[in-house]
Amino acid sequence: MYGLVNKALQEMVCDHYGQNAWQAIKSLAQTESDNFISLESYPDDLTHHLVRATSQVLGISSKEIMEDFGKYWVKFTGQEGYGEMMDLAGDDLPEFLGNLDDLHSRLGVIFPKMQPPSFQCSDQTTSTLNLHYYSHRQGMAPMISGLVEGLGEKFDTSVEVTQVQNRSQGDDHDVFSVTYQS
Repeated sequence: MYGLVNKALQEMVCDHYGQNAWQAIKSLAQTESDNFISLESYPDDLTHHLVRATSQVLGISSKEIMEDFGKYWVKFTGQEGYGEMMDLAGDDLPEFLGNLDDLHSRLGVIFPKMQPPSFQCSDQTTSTLNLHYYSHRQGMAPMISGLVEGLGEKFDTSVEVTQVQNRSQGDDHDVFSVTYQS
């Protein structure tokens, strides 16, 4: 994963729990890096070690950490210079979710080694949709729940997200039922 992901995790922890918590997490994860370079690629294992260490240090499940991180990611990336690109992806939550693959394609110009997930929307009505999530990475599904909630905040939309299909339980991909109301 790119350093932008690890940098966001670091900032989330420091913003919500303080610098001492981050130092304990770094120590437990056995990483010395204080400055993740946004455009540099890091091993996925480093990010997984950081999430597990965050869970242990804070006494919060990895699932909750990833959900919180998904919410935080929306604000963080908007502030890190990707806000205008995000604005081009849609004027409301369902449009944005339907354009996630296009957004990732545009980001691929900046991050040429990026291996993004893929998203598809189905069964869409005026207040619901199913969001299909395909990724070669394991353990990221809770982040998607948080990401959709964070996007709900961005679009001033009430959102309820329920995972209805789970790759970790044998399904071929993850599916989230999203109910929304502006």
